[in-house]
Amino acid sequence: MTQADPFAQPVPDHIPPEMVREHPVSRGSTTTELPHAVLAQIQNGPEVYYAPSVPLGGGAWVFWRADHCRKIAMDAEHFSSKDQFPFSMLTGGEWRMIPAEIDPPSHLDYRKILNPLLSPAAIEALEDKVNEYARESVATFRARGHVEFMKEFALEYPVRIFLELMGLPLDRTEQFLAWEHGMIYAPTLQQVQTNTQAVVDYLRSEIDARRDAPGDDFIGRILRSDIAGRKLDDNELLGICFTLYIGGLDTVAAHLGHLVRHLAENHDDQAYLRANRDRIDDAIEELMRAYGATSVMRQCVGDTTVGGVTVKAGDRVLLLFSLAGRDPAEFSNPHAIQFDRKPRHVSFGYGRHLCMGMHLARRELRVAINTLFDMLPPFRIASDAEIVSDMGGMIQPQSLPLVWDV
Repeated sequence: MTQADPFAQPVPDHIPPEMVREHPVSRGSTTTELPHAVLAQIQNGPEVYYAPSVPLGGGAWVFWRADHCRKIAMDAEHFSSKDQFPFSMLTGGEWRMIPAEIDPPSHLDYRKILNPLLSPAAIEALEDKVNEYARESVATFRARGHVEFMKEFALEYPVRIFLELMGLPLDRTEQFLAWEHGMIYAPTLQQVQTNTQAVVDYLRSEIDARRDAPGDDFIGRILRSDIAGRKLDDNELLGICFTLYIGGLDTVAAHLGHLVRHLAENHDDQAYLRANRDRIDDAIEELMRAYGATSVMRQCVGDTTVGGVTVKAGDRVLLLFSLAGRDPAEFSNPHAIQFDRKPRHVSFGYGRHLCMGMHLARRELRVAINTLFDMLPPFRIASDAEIVSDMGGMIQPQSLPLVWDV
């Protein structure tokens, strides 16, 4: 099901008509098919095309080849990260999502603030807590023989970790997720704006409440940070906290949904990993390759050529990291899952804007799969289930009913 794009714009006059093609999904669209099978339809057409409407809003050149995505992601001279998201504009703000919408050289200054919070060493220190949360969550449903996995685990478990790191109240989890879902998936501009404003107002209030006595959570540590000897201003503080909010609430949940759905539908793969726990890390990387959940926008700031197409200043481009992992020029038999592949995937992004939270995400995924194997017998999709997946914005199952023999 596809919704009208509230950010739609006319196709620019300089775009050759023969290069214009409808993108198979748009903002607010869903599918009952396997999401990446829907995306794979793109591979039957041109390597590059212009779509009047894309999931992140508006029209854009669409690039799905892995080498094109990497090239653009590294080319800050011709492609800017600024204004790739509509959230600040919708709230009349002058802030940007930091560091997601910041170009070099300032981008590195902000990464220096945030990288220590999510470094491998910092995540290693969370091991006991991550394990505790995963086991506590599974314990609430293991005896039932069934669970709605997205609601009861995929969202609850990583979000609990994120909220504790941010110092935000766990009892508002449902509200936080509702706001986030409204920003990413809502089909109307008014809904996106309303939910964005709610998040902005809430985060500003949290920042203001902690100024005089910042704690040791992420918000407190950001408040104590500086760049070249100066404290961050209000827009910078909001931009960083907003980025962490967006990235922390359902990115891991989306990947968990895809990974566990694959294991529930492919019993041989599940059995293999249960018997070969030392291959779980390799399996996570292979499943991340095949089931990428995110894509990013860039704005062209200087005419250039990529993939034989001239992209002009002012054009927007969509990098389909969600499909680049299935590029047949990059991976042999790309739609097959091969746990010994050790892929060089781009599902965490690429280059300067590589996902800051990837170490935490990998840890949470590894702990989740091991905990499910430890505490549940082989699980499968409920026989009467119809799985609907969001395709606009983040790609993820809306629900995932699992059953097992008690």
